[in-house]
Amino acid sequence: MKTMNVAIIGTKFMGKAHSNAWLNAPRFFDMGIKPVLKVACGQNEKELREFADRWGWQEIETDWRKVVERDDIDIVDISVPTYMHRDVAVAAAKAGKHIFCEKPFAITLDEAREMYEAAEAAGIVHYVNHNYRRCPAVMLAKRLIDDGTIGRIFHWRGAYLQDWIVDPNFPLTWHLRKETAGTGPHGDLNSHSIDLARFLVGDIKAVSAMMTTFVKERPLPGAGAATFTAGSGETTEMGAVTVDDASFMIAEFENGALGSFEASRFAPGRKNYNYFEIYGSQGSIIFNLERMNELQLFLRDDPAYAQGFRTIIATEGGQHDYVAAWWPPGHIIGYEHEFHHAVVDFMKAIETGGSIAPNFYDGVKEVEVLQAGSLSAQSGQRVAISEM
Repeated sequence: MKTMNVAIIGTKFMGKAHSNAWLNAPRFFDMGIKPVLKVACGQNEKELREFADRWGWQEIETDWRKVVERDDIDIVDISVPTYMHRDVAVAAAKAGKHIFCEKPFAITLDEAREMYEAAEAAGIVHYVNHNYRRCPAVMLAKRLIDDGTIGRIFHWRGAYLQDWIVDPNFPLTWHLRKETAGTGPHGDLNSHSIDLARFLVGDIKAVSAMMTTFVKERPLPGAGAATFTAGSGETTEMGAVTVDDASFMIAEFENGALGSFEASRFAPGRKNYNYFEIYGSQGSIIFNLERMNELQLFLRDDPAYAQGFRTIIATEGGQHDYVAAWWPPGHIIGYEHEFHHAVVDFMKAIETGGSIAPNFYDGVKEVEVLQAGSLSAQSGQRVAISEM
């Protein structure tokens, strides 16, 4: 079997999720090219060695520039905070590496466009990891929409809610600083919702948004502070929160549908509530990531005495995407499996000389909507995407 060497830049939350997928996807799926976990790159050499040993990376490196310049590296996986995406992606593209990049895609629209142009000029396969597209239940929703089952789309209602910073003493991690994250849940969470909305409903024409920051200052982070983790050794010194804590955005789609996008990290009890409702002329669809194997479907042409939302368990091999490679029907899959599906499709695109979606073009479209939302919240005015 042909192999290709992968280098991963970043070893925290997404570094673990991606490593698991690179390591195990070939064990479940028939792949024409096998990824080799060649180099892991991070900042702390001791933690980096432990990470590499745990996940099977052959080598370690603390300078990402050296990694992307190596002739033996075929694929660069970008799993670092958003503010680093542009520099790593542009350098990797110029070095001719295929790129597997985390979301949100970029801090600014200018950065996003630069990344896309560099990738296109290099002729590489490029991917933005909006992994939720590759839930079998979401793929089923796409199928039901595309084949006309629910008719013309009227409404999209999206909400992505979490609760991990409700405590005002949670420290000021990188997600809460504009210079490293760009925005708060508006970018981190709405980027997923925007991608799903574009995938399922279509492109967005204009938006109007509002945002707020509930907790203006937080303790500076101590040792071990990271995504979802307060760490230890916090000081009494405080720092300013410079991103939103919650946002609400209404949207007009190019096809005439209306939509809403709600994103918050201040929703107690909602751990990873990525939820959408789609209403059409012939029926409706509901999806909730916290019950990710299920899709709810309502059809208007059902007999009146039997109408109601039905719950479809999307675990039938041969009927639902990807699941034939996993377990028997009814044996559910989880969050990590979406990353495996992305790796499989990414490697297939390289093997066939094709492409994968969402790619850097979709990343630009994502950032257009996000930036339009930010401008709308600042100005109090509707912002057309064509103005971006």
